[in-house]
Amino acid sequence: MDVLIHPTYFPNIAHVAAMVQSDQVTFEMDDNYQKQTYRNRTYIYGANGNLQLSIPIIHTQKERQKYRDIKIYNNESWQAIHWKSIETAYRTSPFFEFYEDDFQPLFTKKAEKLLDFNMACLDVIFDCLQLELNSSKTKIYEKSLEGKTDFRHLTNARKEPLYNFDFYMQVFNDKHGFISNLSVLDLLFNEGPNASIYLENQFKHI
Repeated sequence: MDVLIHPTYFPNIAHVAAMVQSDQVTFEMDDNYQKQTYRNRTYIYGANGNLQLSIPIIHTQKERQKYRDIKIYNNESWQAIHWKSIETAYRTSPFFEFYEDDFQPLFTKKAEKLLDFNMACLDVIFDCLQLELNSSKTKIYEKSLEGKTDFRHLTNARKEPLYNFDFYMQVFNDKHGFISNLSVLDLLFNEGPNASIYLENQFKHI
């Protein structure tokens, strides 16, 4: 299966499962930026439940802007805040220390453009999953691409379906129960090397 998908910020399990189960991933690089999507947000499991982490962006007067042109607003210490939130949420998880050195550099080097940063996050994720991603990038925007399963809708945070993903142990299960389809970070820090097997088995639910 070949899929067409948006690069998002530490994508959720549905996003990554779609990529893991594909023969070829084509990343949408030429679409217009849209608000209230996973392009600049992700959800982790904090002590109080679902915790949203959002990358601040620079808004312009243009009515439409290409996703690839969106710049990150770095006048606030969002990287330090996000890393601290991730540390607080997952420090006691079984595999946080195992992956910590892979992810921490993403939050120390200044990021300029949102799309470039999201692609860098994806590179680290697939390194940690020990999976090779056979991927390409679009050069122009097309409403549909022949021969590809269109998963671009997965980036829409407002119309997300309820996924029936399999249970795995999470840090705060005893407080808030199982929360499905969080960032793949949650899966990696809790399941470690078993994360890739989990992702392969969840694709049937998408």
